[in-house]
Amino acid sequence: MWFRGYADSLVADHLVSKGNPLPRPRSRSTTLSDVAKRAGVSLATASKALNARDEVAPATRRRVLEAADELSFHPNVLAQGLTSGRTRTVGLLTEELGGRFAIPVLLGVENALGNEQMCIMLCDARGDVIRRRHYIRTLLARRVDAFIVLGDSNDVRPSITKDIRVPVVYVYAESDDPDDLSIVADDRGGATLVAEHLLSLGRRHPAHITGPETYRAARDRGAAFRAALDDAGLALAGGEPLHGEWSQRWGRHATRMVMTTRPDVDALFCGNDQIAAGAVQMLHDLGRTVPDDVAVVGYDNWEVFAADCRPPLTTVDLNLQQLGSTAVEHLFAALDGRRASGVVRHPCRLVVRESTGPRPREG
Repeated sequence: MWFRGYADSLVADHLVSKGNPLPRPRSRSTTLSDVAKRAGVSLATASKALNARDEVAPATRRRVLEAADELSFHPNVLAQGLTSGRTRTVGLLTEELGGRFAIPVLLGVENALGNEQMCIMLCDARGDVIRRRHYIRTLLARRVDAFIVLGDSNDVRPSITKDIRVPVVYVYAESDDPDDLSIVADDRGGATLVAEHLLSLGRRHPAHITGPETYRAARDRGAAFRAALDDAGLALAGGEPLHGEWSQRWGRHATRMVMTTRPDVDALFCGNDQIAAGAVQMLHDLGRTVPDDVAVVGYDNWEVFAADCRPPLTTVDLNLQQLGSTAVEHLFAALDGRRASGVVRHPCRLVVRESTGPRPREG
């Protein structure tokens, strides 16, 4: 023990000799009263300033914030919650956290909440009704300020709002209750972007290979794509989309069928990037060049398939992180008493890469 005390004194002498102040001994935690005293304001004014209340003048608020920063004051979140009735936490309930679409949406939600110094309490029900009910009860017991219900298929799902007494926003899922607010990707708009792009390149014989018909996204994209072709006086090769798995294997198999029965096809619109990557592989095997002979477009902008494909895929980006941040904006509005309802279809964007290009001139 004597050695430690002697060593500490040597360190202290060294700091003083270098002109550095001695480290401050630990003391009690800084309180709101300390901040108010440092800023020269009342306790009530300091509290209002730290909680961004309108009654405080900008100069006073700035002085209080500077004092809090100088004293390294961190407000007691629990105490703030008891005062304001809010805990600055949001419960996020998902059914399949490991799915392709949940994580990007979650990142957008987390970033938007973090900017407002709010936190997420994340629960994955994994498609289990009992687990879902348990998590709803648990999150409500934790006094979350609001709920985000995160889907993984952009499809319609049963509403759970009646079980929740705080604002709820559905994202990448559409509640079957029109009184709820749902933020979904605009699948019809995305497919329309693809059709317009292919038509602008002079492609006149497109086919559509997509996922299971049970998915609303597959149905909506196919319907919008055909509608855009109809408006241009063109027909979809084969008359109907080819429905199958969301897989490269299906992309290869369907492409072989299309090119065997309709060798004049000059463009393939694929329901996701996995199908598109499989389609490109099969076209190469069949001796067709991409994009000269056949232009290929995917969907989702999944980097592992879209960017690594040869050639890289033109595809539709769902803007999933923006989808998440948009959901948070609507959640804040609901917390402020401006509750909305209905379905908000968030626009997609077309990412053009080397798998599409103008149709070569004949001769």
